[in-house]
Amino acid sequence: MSTSLARRAAAEALGSAALVAVVVGSGIQASELSSDAGVRLLANSLATVLGLGVLIIVFGPVSGAHFNPVVSLAVWFSERRSDGGFSLRDVAVYAPAQIAGAIGGAVLANAMFAEPLVSWSTQDRSGGHLWLAEAVATAGLLLVILGLARANRAHHAPLAVASFIGAAYWFTSSTSFANPAVTIGRAFTDTFAGIAPGSVLPFICAQFAGAVIALGVVATVFARPAQAAYDPAVRAISRPVERSAP
Repeated sequence: MSTSLARRAAAEALGSAALVAVVVGSGIQASELSSDAGVRLLANSLATVLGLGVLIIVFGPVSGAHFNPVVSLAVWFSERRSDGGFSLRDVAVYAPAQIAGAIGGAVLANAMFAEPLVSWSTQDRSGGHLWLAEAVATAGLLLVILGLARANRAHHAPLAVASFIGAAYWFTSSTSFANPAVTIGRAFTDTFAGIAPGSVLPFICAQFAGAVIALGVVATVFARPAQAAYDPAVRAISRPVERSAP
């Protein structure tokens, strides 16, 4: 049974929307319940870990559960020599769906907490240390995803990816956006999880730099599996379980 590109793109849009709704909504809720910054971050990170893990389990069999243009590009690059692998056309469809979904998720979270549907964030997140943190967070995320795929351990992705993002909330100064679509979406809310529009582009540039680093590390550390062993059935985060239709 095959899954059409339109259906996969819809799954990516819905998953990205749900992810940003979790991140933004939990940030708003935490801000309303506590004035302590540490408690807010703890609540925000815990909700994100739980939500992301569930979303990967739900949407992984349909679209691969990327929810992230950098992940989609990295998956394409790592599989570009594989017959029937994830294609550049897939990336070109996935990325706009992910961005649109992320924006929709921020608007939904704003609506659920009686905030203005769109309010540009005023949270400036500028500085070399934050850009370095975003590069590290993105490189780590891709190392987990691509490393698991190459080791034929991608069935661990829901737990491993969610756990890494939860940890990176705390060990990176940027709180680990690690996702261009999520970064753009979070500019649409002037709440705890927001990012000022002027801070978005440098964050995205840092994320792509992290992706380049990750691809180099993966190529150095992990051997490319034999084609016969590179079973998409155990690579939920990389590609759909079911073979994709054109």
